[in-house]
Amino acid sequence: MSRVYDAAVIGAGIGGSAAAMALAGQGWDVLLLDGRRFPRHKVCGEFLSPESRSMLESLGFREAVAALSPAELTHARLYWGGGPPLEVALPGRAIGVSRQAMDPALHAEVRRAGAEVLTETAVTAVGREKEAYRVETKCGGATRVFHARAVIGAWGGGPSRLSEVRAADSPYVGVKAHFGGVAMEPAVELFVFPGGYLGMAPVEGGGVNVAALLHQEAFAAAGAEAGAGRGPGAAGLLLEAAGRHPQLREKLAAAAPLPGTEAAIVPNLRRRPQAWGSFAHVGDACVTIPPLCGDGMSMALRSALLCTRLADGFLRGSLTEEQWRRQYERGLHREFAGPLRWGHLLQSLFARQALAGPVMRLARSVPLLPERLLHATRLRDVRL
Repeated sequence: MSRVYDAAVIGAGIGGSAAAMALAGQGWDVLLLDGRRFPRHKVCGEFLSPESRSMLESLGFREAVAALSPAELTHARLYWGGGPPLEVALPGRAIGVSRQAMDPALHAEVRRAGAEVLTETAVTAVGREKEAYRVETKCGGATRVFHARAVIGAWGGGPSRLSEVRAADSPYVGVKAHFGGVAMEPAVELFVFPGGYLGMAPVEGGGVNVAALLHQEAFAAAGAEAGAGRGPGAAGLLLEAAGRHPQLREKLAAAAPLPGTEAAIVPNLRRRPQAWGSFAHVGDACVTIPPLCGDGMSMALRSALLCTRLADGFLRGSLTEEQWRRQYERGLHREFAGPLRWGHLLQSLFARQALAGPVMRLARSVPLLPERLLHATRLRDVRL
């Protein structure tokens, strides 16, 4: 048998990078694999909450992220129906930074911590071989086999040949693009309109990330044209969405999409968390977070930290793989059940436009209500 790594992490997004960094920091020999080319844009709110920043700093990513000159964010605003927005102060300093900039920066830190990082290397199969996992990969036209004592799946929320969960038909499409020419305060803004909702936040370099979750039926014509290569793509869908909300339309009136920043995905928001298949899962490979939870990156980081704390015990021999699995499943349920429940509830609520007026009036008359809802959709700030 060739070299046996202590752990192989499949997927080099924020959850996979966090898992690889945590294990490398504990002294383990780690391999981080991803079939995609970096840097790249992906559908993401590109919003790092105070909780996310705290976890990134605990992993040793603080200086790498700060070097990207992220945009600072202090408030969240909700535009639903007519009237002024509902504004809530964020519970600490948040930042906006593109995944195109951040993912390669995290990879560089993971390499500095001693892990091996291979991108454009797709994992085609994972199986057991004696006391280790056999990880088969393809890079270009060449195949290569690696072995690892433990495997963690972090391939994101899109389709994967490694996922043991059948992808459900989703009524939604997620799209994002960066825009210039948008006047933004240091706030993340959410606009709700018939057929979906859209979030905006400034990122590094003066651009604005615009990401939306759209119901496919409501945007069927534009989505079909974009899919056939005839339409304007993700940016065109975002601008069409803006036309359905007067304040958003005004906000993006002078906006111009920045070339090469578009991305789209069909998310699977219905499935329950799956902490484990044949091996551990973290981030969106475990569960795709409802966007209205407000901070998918925080949940990806928390799942990676929960998982690797237990993986360390397994690699040291103090936990069996079954004990790792059971404790990880319990930990995920404990941490995620509340935010997921509230996120799905809010998503269902915002689909009912007739409730916009009464709900917004109630929220303005009870100032503590928006703050409580913000906290209900977020993870508790605990030390792992």
